[in-house]
Amino acid sequence: MKSQKVAVLAFESHDENKRNITSALSPISNLITFENDAGLFQQAIGKNQYDVILIGMDTSNGSSFQLIEQAHSTTPYTPIIITGKDDCTDDIVAAIKNGATNFIPQPFSSPRLRLAVEKALEERRLKNEIAYLRGKQDIIYDLDAIIAESPTFKAVVKNLKKFALTDSTVLITGKTGTGKSFLSGSIHYNSPRKNSPFIKINCANIPGSLLESELFGHEKGAFTGADKQRIGRFEQANGGTIFLDEIGEIPLEIQAKLLRVIEEKSFERVGGNKTIHADVRIIAATNRDLPMQVAEGKFREDLYYRINVLPISLPTLRERSQCIEPLAKRLLAKAAISMKRTIHGFSPQAIKILKDYEWPGNIRQLANTIERAVILEERDHIQPESIQLPDTIDKNLSKTFNNGESLQLQEREAILYALENALWVQKNAAKRLGISPRALNYKIKKFGITHSNWRKNKKTD
Repeated sequence: MKSQKVAVLAFESHDENKRNITSALSPISNLITFENDAGLFQQAIGKNQYDVILIGMDTSNGSSFQLIEQAHSTTPYTPIIITGKDDCTDDIVAAIKNGATNFIPQPFSSPRLRLAVEKALEERRLKNEIAYLRGKQDIIYDLDAIIAESPTFKAVVKNLKKFALTDSTVLITGKTGTGKSFLSGSIHYNSPRKNSPFIKINCANIPGSLLESELFGHEKGAFTGADKQRIGRFEQANGGTIFLDEIGEIPLEIQAKLLRVIEEKSFERVGGNKTIHADVRIIAATNRDLPMQVAEGKFREDLYYRINVLPISLPTLRERSQCIEPLAKRLLAKAAISMKRTIHGFSPQAIKILKDYEWPGNIRQLANTIERAVILEERDHIQPESIQLPDTIDKNLSKTFNNGESLQLQEREAILYALENALWVQKNAAKRLGISPRALNYKIKKFGITHSNWRKNKKTD
């Protein structure tokens, strides 16, 4: 742990305790601020961002409890460690209830205090990861295990291995479904930051009015509905990596603040004036033409050059056709395990269909197609009739109409066909069907159609 990264605020009036605190924490911090006035202590919390707060308790009056309560209310995510005599159990319990996270008896040893601070920082980091759904990883980010049979993608993986070892900003470009999100994880989990948080955020899924708060957090009362302080994604990712998917969707006014974070590694929460420092590596991704957006005035030129330090351009699945068969087999194995099905592979005819198709939706479309095939298949190998691609869906729809099946079944199949072609973007599917997005949403609910990429289904999961 580098000393300059841990800022400590201590409420302490005894010189001996101050010396002990300085001695204990000097290996991990050179930013220790002492206050012995309650008003100045509270002002310091309001003006600056601290990683840990230490409070020497005076149980002769209730001022210590008030200090703890005020500090916890002002900065609820900052660990508060109290020190005092170990014969006041009731007071210690009361302090914990007021917001303290640990107690160190006086006189304290340097190793014990330093260990308590390090433990508090580690617990906060773990809470941050849980709060933003880092959770369990069902993906193994092994760069050597990435399927790269084509020369173009072999070159991509070679660069990924080099870029992962650096701390520079990476910009991943490519069509929808080419694997930008997965490869961002591969970079992080093969980097020196791999044991620190990896935070993902899709900038296209969050309205511009809420994106600033999502990225940088907000203070209590910053706007209507802000009933408590919120830690933003950059603060949560401190020490680790943040993945900004669809960075081309960020509004211009937020781009300026993002540029400052890259250049100065600091920002303020919405509605606050306290400068927060965050050591974060940025990986950005987009399917847009950013140079064109720069020319049109939709993306800041200075921001583009700051994120385009290490560029990675991903080929489409058709451009890496040698990867289709091995990718299909790996996706099949994963889907079969997930659905508890015993399916050993593809028939030769099924493989031919997969290799001959253009895959406009790239790997994402391939994964969706195989998942559906696993559901439909009744044998131990995927057969051609279980592979529902747009042309085969047309044939099946024709058979359905000819066999006099119910109108509802025909309608549901038509909606699924449109959604598949639109890569499960409801607005585009509605346009293909010639109906309003609201009407399509009604029918999706009516027929119980779901998809893992839809935000409401992710919340349910």
